[in-house]
This record gives sequence, structure tokens and C-alpha cells, in this order.
Amino acid sequence: MSDGPSHRFYRTPTDLSDLDPDRDLAAPGQFPFTRGVQPSMYRGRPWTMRQYAGFADAAESNRRYRYLLSQGVSGLSVAFDLPTQIGYDSDHPLAAGEVGRVGVAIDSIEDMAALFDGIPLDRVSTSMTINATAIILLALYVAVARRQGVAPGALSGTVQNDILKEYVARGTYIYPPRPSLRIVTDIIAFCERELPQWNSISISGYHIREAGSTAVQEVAFTLAHASAYVQSAIDAGLDVNAFGQRISFFFNAHNDFLEEIAKYRAARRLWARRMKERFGATSPRAQQLRFHTQTAGSTLTAQQPDNNIVRVALQALAAVLGGTQSLHCNGKDEALALPTEESATVALRTQQIILHESGVANTVDPVAGSYAIEEMTSRIEREAAQLLDRIDRLGGTLAAIEAGSIQQQIQDAAYRAQQAIDAGEAVVVGVNRFAEAGAPPTEVFRIDPDVERRQIERVRAVRAGRSTREWRAALDAVAAAARGTSNLVPPIVAAVEARATLGEIADAMRAVFGEHRDASPVASAARP
Repeated sequence: MSDGPSHRFYRTPTDLSDLDPDRDLAAPGQFPFTRGVQPSMYRGRPWTMRQYAGFADAAESNRRYRYLLSQGVSGLSVAFDLPTQIGYDSDHPLAAGEVGRVGVAIDSIEDMAALFDGIPLDRVSTSMTINATAIILLALYVAVARRQGVAPGALSGTVQNDILKEYVARGTYIYPPRPSLRIVTDIIAFCERELPQWNSISISGYHIREAGSTAVQEVAFTLAHASAYVQSAIDAGLDVNAFGQRISFFFNAHNDFLEEIAKYRAARRLWARRMKERFGATSPRAQQLRFHTQTAGSTLTAQQPDNNIVRVALQALAAVLGGTQSLHCNGKDEALALPTEESATVALRTQQIILHESGVANTVDPVAGSYAIEEMTSRIEREAAQLLDRIDRLGGTLAAIEAGSIQQQIQDAAYRAQQAIDAGEAVVVGVNRFAEAGAPPTEVFRIDPDVERRQIERVRAVRAGRSTREWRAALDAVAAAARGTSNLVPPIVAAVEARATLGEIADAMRAVFGEHRDASPVASAARP
């Protein structure tokens, strides 16, 4: 590689001297899947267009889902409010002021039934972004499907179920890491047996990137978490060639257009090699990294929000050129509030224009062979592998999380990125350059302030109308399963069908597992 001063601005064949096309690229659909997981990619099947949505109560969110489906969305993606995410019913004191704010409030089977009213669950793919209470939401989905007369085996979709990233990047955990990992493994085992079309886990780099990581860190820490889940499932006696086929991933689409394309290709190649060489997966599908992408919420600006339409379009295009399997585009107003119906429609139209008008879907991996893309792909893979080796030397992912190592690296990267913005070295159009004074106000989406009262009345009505004997027996069965080693999903399905609430089921497990209190050096240093 040349050391000349101009070399940093372009790449030449000498930058690819270590690249073996047969070993490192192959054809699309062939190991190591650098060029995509399907031979024909979008020529055979377009990516799934999802729009992440959920707010207020189940009835309000149901209306938004029906609208999005009428506009051409091919899969639903459910956002839950904060109390639902951390296992509190809407009438819990800690839920005050948060009910229905950042997602839909789900307290019971009646809410879940209302959320999907008139939506046939055997014909719609549903992604649920939920982690600490993923096992309860999955049980609710299965129970509602039964009400519709839909067998679990006919359900398709994804539950995020990625609890490890909560400890390093997001914070919506309930239980300590080790019992949480047991819950994740129970979900994987249940889905392998009962929900063959369901992705039992979606390991998220998205939130790691939103917390401030670099592209390399996003890949490395996501695959570190994935490795912990795979090893836990293998230790539980599951077949990597079976459950490995239902693992999915969730990545961020950030601003550096070429780097993001290379990031997806590098992640696919690194994961394929890791599954084959470390975990012994021989099934090509179990070796494949399939992923959903969401454009980067952290790059959206409250200033000049129309600029966000351009940011989102470029980020979405990078995801498509990188070979994503499904995609969500953020609304232009999401730096200010939940998206309006109008901005959600523009976000969906962005995907449709990319697919139907840009022509990029007509060629599989059209960026292959670019000196810049191939050099970046190899560099990201190499640097991510080095970070993974460092985590292994610390004793593995759980040990690295408990020591605060991963958290510290993300915080350091976030600090450096903010310093660059503050110094003007990294340009944010409309913020630290090309700013405008006295910009007109933007109309934002507003939640009905009466939602919380109505939701509290509903959950209390559910409690008043159930059989106390059946409810108590169902919760006791959940606690007994938590104390033992049997799979937790079946008793939780029975509990939601007995109309136990989400908070009650979470509490039954809290009594056994306890609650996590972050004692890592990073958290300790942050406390006053």
C-alpha cells in the first residue's frame, strides 16, 4: 500500500492485493455471502418494507397499522411504550406520564387482541422491538393468534429478544444478565419447536450505533452478543444448524454512505466465517447473516427537518446497496416527536422510489469490485475481528459487559464524535453550518393526553373480570418454571390466556431472578 499523501483519497488494485475473490467474495448466495444471502437478491424478492409504529393505545395503533398496510407496507413493526418495555402495567406508579408516549401500551391479552384487530396474523409478518419483556409479548402474540384461529406454526415475524445490548447501549433491562440469557434461550428453543417461520432473535447493532459507536464497533459488539446467544443455545442442547437458520440481525444505516455499504458486507462475511469455524454450522442458511435496517434516528435534526428526508433517502439507499432483507425509514419529524401520518407516508414512499425508480434493485450487489468498497469491507472485517478477539481475552461477552469494557468503548466513541461536531470538523447541515435563524415551527404529532386514564381503566377492568383461581395458578406456574429449568414460554402463554397482566408476569419472574443494578465501572463513575 502506498504511503503517498494523496493515497487516502482514492484506492487502487494494490489495496486489494490480499483479497481472494473466490475466498472473500464468491457469487451472491454463496459462502461467505459477502455479496448477499440470495443468488438473485431483489430481482427475486424485494426487501420487506416495514414502518416502525406504535403509540397511545392499541386501538389508535391499530388504525395506523391498517393505514400503513393500505399504503403498501409489507410488514408491521411494533413500537412499545416504556412501561411495557420494562415490565410495568399502565397503572403502576413508575408508569405515570409514560403510558403510550414512545410506543403502544400493552398490558393484557385484550390490548394485544385490539392491536391486531382485523389484521390476519397468518398473512402479515410482524416485527416486535421488545427485549426485557420479549417472552411475554411473544406469548401474547401466540395467544391472540389462537383467538384468530391461527396456529403458531403459521406465524411469521421477529421478536428482537436481544437483552445484552440493553446493558451496554439502551438500559431497558429488568433481570440480571445471566437469567436474562436463560430467557432468551427459552424463546429460541420454543420458536424452534413451535414457530418454525419465526425469527426468535434479532441481534441489534442499531442501538449500539445510536449510543455513539463507530461502524466497526457496531459490527464487533453485535456479533459478540450474537456469539453469546449461539453458545448459550448450544450449551442448552440446541442444534446450531436448526436454530441458526432463524437468527436475524438489526443494523443502523448511518451517514457515511460508502462505509455503511461496506459495513453490511463485512458483517455478513465475518458472521459466516464465525458460524462455520467457531460454532461448526454446516447449513448455508445457518451461516447467513440476514438483517433488518433502520435509518439512523441519531442523525435526524430538529433544525430544518426537511433536510432529514434527504438524510433518510441516502441512508436507505446504502442499506439496499448493502443487501438488507427489510428496511424502515424514519420520518422527517422524529427529532421532534413521533411521526405524523404524512411524514410516515413520505418515509414509505422513499423505499418505494428506491425499489421501483432508481434501478439499483435490478443488479445484485452492484458495488462489488469497487476498489473503495472492497478495501473498506476488508478493513471493517479485520478491525471488527480484532475487537472480537479482545472481548474473548476478557473472558467473553458477559465478562466484558460486567467489567464495563464495551460500555466504555461506546462512550469514548460518542464523546469523540460530539467533539468533532462541536468543533465544526464534522458538518451537520442546518446545525453547525448553513443554519437559519427564525425557522418556522413544524407541525408535530401529539398524543391524546387522556390516553393514560383510559388505559388504566382498561387494565383494571381486565383484573376485575378474570377468574382469580385460574389467574393465581397461572402465575404460580410461571414462578415455578423460573425457579426450575423447564421452558418458560408455555406457562407464560397460559398466564396471558388466564388474563394475567404483563406487569404481574414480569413481577413473578422478578421475585425469582431479582432485578439488575448496573455496578460496572462506567455506571459507577457516572453516579454523583
